Amino acid sequence: MAQLTDDCFAFGGKLIPVAEALARFREILTPVVTPEEVRLDAALGRILAGDLVAGRSVPPHDNSAVDGYAVYFDDLAPEAETVLPLAATVAAGHPLTMPQQRGTAIRIFTGAPMPSGESGAGPDTVLMQEDCQDDGDRVVIPPGIRRGANRRFAGEDITEGDRMLEAGIRLRPQDIGLAAATGLTSLPVYKPLRVAIFSTGDEIRDPGTEAPAGTVYDSNRHTLAALLRGLGVEVIDMGILPDRQNEIRNGLASAAQGADMILTSGGVSSGGEDHVKAAVETLGSLHFWRLAIKPGRPVALGQIGRTPFVGLPGNPVAVMVTFLRVARPLIELLSGARPLSPRLFPVRAAFDYKKKLDRREYVRVTLRRNGEGEPEAEKFERDGAGVLSSMVAADGLVELPEDCSRIKVGDIVDYLPFSEVGL
Repeated sequence: MAQLTDDCFAFGGKLIPVAEALARFREILTPVVTPEEVRLDAALGRILAGDLVAGRSVPPHDNSAVDGYAVYFDDLAPEAETVLPLAATVAAGHPLTMPQQRGTAIRIFTGAPMPSGESGAGPDTVLMQEDCQDDGDRVVIPPGIRRGANRRFAGEDITEGDRMLEAGIRLRPQDIGLAAATGLTSLPVYKPLRVAIFSTGDEIRDPGTEAPAGTVYDSNRHTLAALLRGLGVEVIDMGILPDRQNEIRNGLASAAQGADMILTSGGVSSGGEDHVKAAVETLGSLHFWRLAIKPGRPVALGQIGRTPFVGLPGNPVAVMVTFLRVARPLIELLSGARPLSPRLFPVRAAFDYKKKLDRREYVRVTLRRNGEGEPEAEKFERDGAGVLSSMVAADGLVELPEDCSRIKVGDIVDYLPFSEVGL
């Protein structure tokens, strides 16, 4: 379970920098999910629950990197052609059953084990077949090859006993391949985090239903569900709850029993119809983080019993930005993932922009190349936090730090591509 206290989200009333909030996450949160063992073919995208130590070296034996001829380097003439008799042929999966004698060559194929020697060390060099002449009984080898050429050593990739994968990584295809290379058939991973989501409001309608005057279709819930599934989360979709405090309270109480976390958008400010705030406070505790972020504040964090609650802003763009930069790190910590900050890349700004000091701002941009071929960020034409189409058109976000108040065309800015956060 989460290592939560009744006031772990209480940070006071001042404006909090995003970096400080994330640092606090790392101090107070531990995984709430338990490990399980899954087959390799079911492990993609899961969080590794323990370090993996190699039980076998890769490759397990010295082998040839090319199709060619295995020889003893000391049998080769340094400045003239060398002619050696062909003693045998060895293919991958079929080791030579006898030692290779000095003064001979062995026809060898890529991946085949290097032969042993009569008194210890065996042949140490492989000539590519394209460089040699073979008449079936002997091979003519040109001069100039270096000792050890085209020979792969046992353990060159992985050595038995090495830690090859660290706990907390999200498993990628190459990680699964590495595990398979050492003979593993299953991996310890954390069970998916279960996150309950819902929307509130008498004006909210599900897509596909009637939407009379004064109503809008629910985009935030579907956006959040897709973002969560992209992180391998099990989504508990509670649908749309009406603007009645009792029903919202009952829904929250039910969600807290079956979910590891509750995530919603809107309904947590001080408005007269913001019943989520009151419902959470009757069941547990709620604290407002006045985050120094735009678009995005306020973000509400609290808990119902020992189940964390996160309330994101209601505007669609603010929902996505605060999810990516605030909720996502929290979710990864609760899921057992290592805290990794997405990479930011320096690009030139193709826009002028003014902002307030002491606030981190995210500007929606598309990336293009200027006349010199350098990447530069072009600002989306509209800034509104409700313009969800801007997130569709954009390639990423420019992150402007708290101590910045103005950006001019040509300035170097930090660019966060959506690909860095799985979008």
